[in-house]
Amino acid sequence: MDLLTFLTSSPSALDKDTARQLTEAWRVKYVEKGHRIATQGEPDPFEHIILDGRATSQITDPEGRAVCVGFHAGPCVVAPNVARTRNEASLVSIDVNSDALVAQMDSGSLTELMLASEPIREWANGILQQELARKADREWCLAALGGADRLGWFREHFPLHEGLFGHYLIASFLGISPVTLSRLRGAERDAAFD
Repeated sequence: MDLLTFLTSSPSALDKDTARQLTEAWRVKYVEKGHRIATQGEPDPFEHIILDGRATSQITDPEGRAVCVGFHAGPCVVAPNVARTRNEASLVSIDVNSDALVAQMDSGSLTELMLASEPIREWANGILQQELARKADREWCLAALGGADRLGWFREHFPLHEGLFGHYLIASFLGISPVTLSRLRGAERDAAFD
């Protein structure tokens, strides 16, 4: 999907004139599978939109264990810079899981546009509110639900993702082991045959 179409057709769509103005500030590039668009602990001054393709946000602990904290299946906006950086350093690594078309814009430039344009400000604030709601929903899921219910929650909130992302990433996102996820899925298949 091209950037102008995305900005004028998303849930918080902009009018065409405002979308054209905003589109001019983004740089669109092709990113191959296996590359990163942000690395945990390194500077990341950009906003990112996945126009086509898939990426994940992951946090790695000092022992090298990675935990998936976000899925990005294009077209979508990656969590805003303010929600995924501290002191200008990225809190997450954003790995590209399939060849992707990625739009990037300097976060400071977006702030300037937000100050100058109420529609752009409302669009950006809407994206941030959606991201905060997603994070709160996931925290609730991890705190309140057991394994089978977590998988049900995931399927309800991310209905296509089970076929788009590796099951090890889904298990990590749900705070369960890949073996547990496999057992839950196997139990469902067994129940379907009974």
